Amino acid sequence: MTTLIARFTMERALEKGPIASMDTAPVSVTHPLTLELIDSGGRATPLAAELSYDSRDPYAVTALFKTQEATVRWVFARELLREGLFDPTGDGDVHVWPCLDARGHAVTIIELSSPDGEALLQAQSDEVNDFLRQSEQLVPVGTEDSLVDVDELLTHIFA
Repeated sequence: MTTLIARFTMERALEKGPIASMDTAPVSVTHPLTLELIDSGGRATPLAAELSYDSRDPYAVTALFKTQEATVRWVFARELLREGLFDPTGDGDVHVWPCLDARGHAVTIIELSSPDGEALLQAQSDEVNDFLRQSEQLVPVGTEDSLVDVDELLTHIFA
């Protein structure tokens, strides 16, 4: 719950502009990959995607899914993606769990749910792990809170 609250408040503050008192220069990593969109019949359709991490929002990962009609953006906790590599996790709109594909390769399943619909996505676990490793080189796990000035964040939100 606290991650969700921190995610919501950080996103609201970022919409209002950069937070001046944060001493750390923004650092980000972007990882393009091809996911498989699994339909209700179990058929997989390739889907261009991009995972990104930005130190200005240290708890979050952004996933962009590119279709012919639109680009869809989802933001969820980096911790959720990390935990989902090894154990089923998630509550609410995003669930992540490990699995094996038809060839016996490790994959990570990402289930997204919204009022507009649901999507079941399959990513190669080694690609997800590579992305997480890159993000953790920028901001090691457990140090995220050092990049968030809560007082400044609240001032931005309520300004």
